[in-house]
Amino acid sequence: MLDLKVKKILVTGGDGFLGQHLVRALISRGVPKANIFVPHREEYDLRLIENCRQVLRGMDAVVHLAGVTGDGEFHRDHPAEIFYDNLLLGVELLEAAREVGVEKFVGIGSVTEYPQNAPLPYEEQNLWVGPVDGLHEAYTIAKKMLLVQGQAYRAQYGLNVIHVLLTNLYGPGKEAVRGFVVTNIIQRMLQAEADGSAYVEVWGTGQPTRDFLYVEDAAEGIVRALESYDQPEPVNLGSGWEISIRELTEIVAKILDFRGEIRFDPAKPEGVRRRMVNPTRAEKEFGFRPRTSFEDGLRKTIDWQRNQMARQSQ
Repeated sequence: MLDLKVKKILVTGGDGFLGQHLVRALISRGVPKANIFVPHREEYDLRLIENCRQVLRGMDAVVHLAGVTGDGEFHRDHPAEIFYDNLLLGVELLEAAREVGVEKFVGIGSVTEYPQNAPLPYEEQNLWVGPVDGLHEAYTIAKKMLLVQGQAYRAQYGLNVIHVLLTNLYGPGKEAVRGFVVTNIIQRMLQAEADGSAYVEVWGTGQPTRDFLYVEDAAEGIVRALESYDQPEPVNLGSGWEISIRELTEIVAKILDFRGEIRFDPAKPEGVRRRMVNPTRAEKEFGFRPRTSFEDGLRKTIDWQRNQMARQSQ
């Protein structure tokens, strides 16, 4: 088990949506702020191994959050960029971590790494049972290669590399990319409310289901994995239950008291039909269990988004 209070930790993507919550979670765990290094992409292009070596000097551990992703349109239109950037970010950073001798490397993966035909709920041993969703294939394969690389480095070099699979996140905070379905729905309803619009549009049929995890809970799970999960097998972080996009939209409308029409657009992409992870391994191995109920998390997210819109309108 790592004593985080005495470790120097590199957090790539630490100024992003999840990263900011992770940095706060580390500090609340007793890690001195001075021991956390967040490299900014304007200063360090981590697709270049010399920059990876530079940011890793003196570091004991790495949490690799940085990546390139977005909504369905972005994945459809930029697959080469998504594959190249995500692959190089992981490959070069992990190689540099081996070279400088870091103690532990936490790679952050995605629920999209699961094959389309994997049985529900998704369990880690079924990560390779079939092909992945075609829309996210470039992103997904790049992320899965980080898992393969980490297991290879563990086998050959003895480097302690773990791979954490995150489900769909939501919560307060500015998201650097489009595509977070909860935030998208909240923002559309708030904007419709502000504009006096009689309806909102939601992509897809509303029938697909997703497993949502509050971002602060996700950050806590990653910290726990950094502290005490040392196995080569990937590990899920999720809520363990699913809700349809239609049900999600109705709950948001109820909380906001939005009485306009909700129009689903089946011509828009909506991804796989069902998605939910089994979080049992995380609870068994390092005691992780989400603490935030879905409705409480939605209320906090709505309050944050509403406050943001109010400040922007001033």
